[in-house]
Amino acid sequence: MSHPLDTLEWPVRTRRLLLRRATPEDVDATWAFRRLPEVYEWLGAATPTYDAYRERYFRGTRLADMLIVELDGRVIGDLMLKVQDAWAQQEVADQAKGVQAELGWTLDPAFGGQGYATEAVRALIGLSFGPLGLRRLHADCFYDNEPSWRLMERLGMRRETHSVKESLHYTKGWLDGLSYALLAEEWNARPDGQPQR
Repeated sequence: MSHPLDTLEWPVRTRRLLLRRATPEDVDATWAFRRLPEVYEWLGAATPTYDAYRERYFRGTRLADMLIVELDGRVIGDLMLKVQDAWAQQEVADQAKGVQAELGWTLDPAFGGQGYATEAVRALIGLSFGPLGLRRLHADCFYDNEPSWRLMERLGMRRETHSVKESLHYTKGWLDGLSYALLAEEWNARPDGQPQR
């Protein structure tokens, strides 16, 4: 079964970056920054060893959902686009198949603070609402992961939920969680698909 990302032409270039599909050969380059404590502290799975990371990297559709972010030929991050069905009543369920997606991102902290994550995720949003024809994107994070929710706000995503102590962190215990979303109609209403702030 093909993945929606298979329908696009790769690689995709932004002003400074190159986005491309992840390959099995990217496992070491992504492990280089995902193994850092300041990175894995906020990931959905803080894989403590290379072997555990490698096993997770190749599990299920993970590789198909992943894009690589390169700067001048160097892997500096990765993105996730997990296409999903929307909830729908049975009578219209066929119209809700593959119409939305969950976004995710990880950036090597050595390249933080220079707008690379914003540039890469902005491009992914543009692909999602443009050629992929999705209608809604969403992303979640711990409230304590301020850089992540600040990025979502920079991109014009709307905070939909602030849940109190519903997200369990492996070292910090129960933390608040945040959910953000963006509709294609909201994105497309902005000049050049850029958030208005």
